[in-house]
Amino acid sequence: MKTGKKPGKFPVIFQFLKGSIHLFVLSLIFSMSFTFCNAMTPQIIRYAVDHILTGEGNAEGKRWLFLAAGAVLAAAVLSGIFNYFSKMTLAKGSENFMKSIRDALFHHIEKLPFAWHVRHQTGEIIQRCTSDVEVIRNFVCNQMPDVFRIVFLMALYLGIMFSMNVKLSLMSAAFIPIVVGYSGFFYARIGNRFMKADEAEGVLSSTVQENLTGVRVVRAFGREKYEIDRFDERNEHFAGLWIRLGKIMSAYWATGDFITGLQILTVLIAGTVLTVHQQLTLGEFLAFVSYNSTLAWPIRSLGRILSDMSKAGVSVERVAYILDAEEEKEEGKALRPPLSGDICFEHVNFSYEEGHPILEDMNFTIPAGSTFGILGSTGSGKSTLMHLLNRLYDLPPSQGRITIGGVDIRDMEREYLRSHIGMVLQEPFLFSRSIGENISITEETPHRERIRHAAEIACVDEAIEHFTDGYDTIVGERGVTLSGGQKQRVAIARTLMMKAPILVFDDSLSAVDAETDAKIRHALKEEMEKATVLLISHRINSLKQADLILVMDKGRICELGTHEELICQEGIYRDIYEIQMNSDIRILEGGKQA
Repeated sequence: MKTGKKPGKFPVIFQFLKGSIHLFVLSLIFSMSFTFCNAMTPQIIRYAVDHILTGEGNAEGKRWLFLAAGAVLAAAVLSGIFNYFSKMTLAKGSENFMKSIRDALFHHIEKLPFAWHVRHQTGEIIQRCTSDVEVIRNFVCNQMPDVFRIVFLMALYLGIMFSMNVKLSLMSAAFIPIVVGYSGFFYARIGNRFMKADEAEGVLSSTVQENLTGVRVVRAFGREKYEIDRFDERNEHFAGLWIRLGKIMSAYWATGDFITGLQILTVLIAGTVLTVHQQLTLGEFLAFVSYNSTLAWPIRSLGRILSDMSKAGVSVERVAYILDAEEEKEEGKALRPPLSGDICFEHVNFSYEEGHPILEDMNFTIPAGSTFGILGSTGSGKSTLMHLLNRLYDLPPSQGRITIGGVDIRDMEREYLRSHIGMVLQEPFLFSRSIGENISITEETPHRERIRHAAEIACVDEAIEHFTDGYDTIVGERGVTLSGGQKQRVAIARTLMMKAPILVFDDSLSAVDAETDAKIRHALKEEMEKATVLLISHRINSLKQADLILVMDKGRICELGTHEELICQEGIYRDIYEIQMNSDIRILEGGKQA
C-alpha cells in the first residue's frame, strides 16, 4: 500500500486534539511547576552550604541546616503533587486523544468505497490502525509534552546558571546546539528507513492474517511448510530492516552519550578550577554541577525525541493516507422510491481501474416479481452485474444506466438501495458470534420465532438444532466451525430476515446437494413470491425454473430466454445442459451398478 502524496502532519494531529487540548495544557502547567520545584533544591543546598561554611556559630549553622532541610522537604512534597496532577491530566488527555483517533479511523474506513477495500490488504490496514496509531500516541502524549518540558527546563536552568557564573554557563551551553544539530541531521536521514520497516510490518501482518483466516485451506492442502517458509522469509526481511535500524540508532545514541559525557566532564573540570581560584563558591559549584547534570540528559532526550519524530512522521503519514481516502458520496438526488418495478440494464459498459472491459453493451430487463437466472463461465461478469446493481461500484454516466421502476439507481440513496437488495454470496462471511446473531444481524430487535422461520426456509434449522447450544452456538471466525453448505444456508436465512423486494443469490447454493437446493428454491418461491429474484448459478437445475435466463460470455449477452427456448437452440446453454445431464445420468448409473 503506497502512501502517495504526503499530507500535512500537524493538521492530522491537531484535528484529534481539539477535545482534549485543555488537559494537555493543564498537564504542561503542572509539569512546569514540577520542574520549578526541582530547580529550587540545588539553590537551597547552595545557600545552606555557603552559609554553614562561613564559620558562623553552631546554633546559626544548625538553624540554617534545619531550614534548608525543611525547604528541601517542602519542595519535594510540592514537586510530587505537581507531578501527580501532571501525569493524571496527561493520562486523561492521552486516552481522549486515542479514542477520538480510533473512532475517526473506524468510522471513516466503514464509509470507504468497496473498490478501496479491494485494493488494500486487510492486514496492512489493521497495522496502520494499531501499530502506527500507537506510535502517534507515544509521540503526541509523551514525547511532545516532553519537548515543552525540556525547553522550559533548559530556559529555567540556564537562566539560573548564568546568574551564578557566565563563563561556566557558556561552556555548558556550547554543547546544546551540537547535540540538537546532530540529532536534527540524524532525523533527516532516518525517515525513509522507518517507512520501509513499517511497510514490511504491514506485509508481515497481512501474511499472518491470511493464514489465520485461511487455516482450513492451508491444512487441507498440506501447505503448512510452505506457509511457514513464506512467513520466515518475510519475518527475516522485517527483522533485518530493524536490525539495520538498530545499528544506526546504536551509533547515534553512543555518539550522543559521548557528547553528553564530554559536556559534564568539561563543566566539572572548569568548575573545579574556578572554585579553587575562588571565582566560584563551593555551594555555587555544587549547585552548578547539579543543574548541569540535570540539564545534560534532558538535552540528550530532546535529541532522541527529534530522532523519533521521523518514526512518528511516517506513522502520521500512513494514518493520514487512510483518513484522506475519499468516502462514498451521494452525488445523485438521494431518492427513496419503491423498488418494486422492473430492473433495466440499458447499454451498460463497465471496466475496473485496470481498464480491461468487463461488461459490454449489457441491455436487458428483469420483470418485477420474476425469477431471473444468469449463467456464465468464471470471469464472464456475472458478479460484476450484481456489484453495479448494489452500487458497490458506481456506473460512470457515459457507460449506460441501471434503473429500478424507471429510476436511475445513481439517483437513489445508496444506503436505502442496499438495504432493499438482499445479497447472498458464494462465499458468505459470518461473524464470530452465535448462529442466531448472524441470522438476525439486520434486525435491531430480533425475535427467535422469525429467526427460526428464516432458518427453516433456508433448510438449516434441523442442522442448527443438532448443535449442543442450538441457535446460541458460537460460530468460529469467518464461520470456520460450519460446513460450506451450512454457511451458505445461514447466509440465506440472514438475507431472508431483510424481507427485501429484490433478492440476489450469487451462486450461493453451490455447496449444498441437489435435493437441498430444490427444497430451498421451492421454499423461497412460496415465501418470497412478490420479490424479484436473481439467481446466478452454474447448475442448470437451479436455473431452469426461472422465468428468464440470461447467458453471458466474456462480458456480453449470448442468449436470453426461458429454459425451454434455450435448450431448443444451438448455443452455450444447451451445451452446458447436455454436459450436466449426461454427468447426472452417469452418476445415477454408477449408483445402480454399485
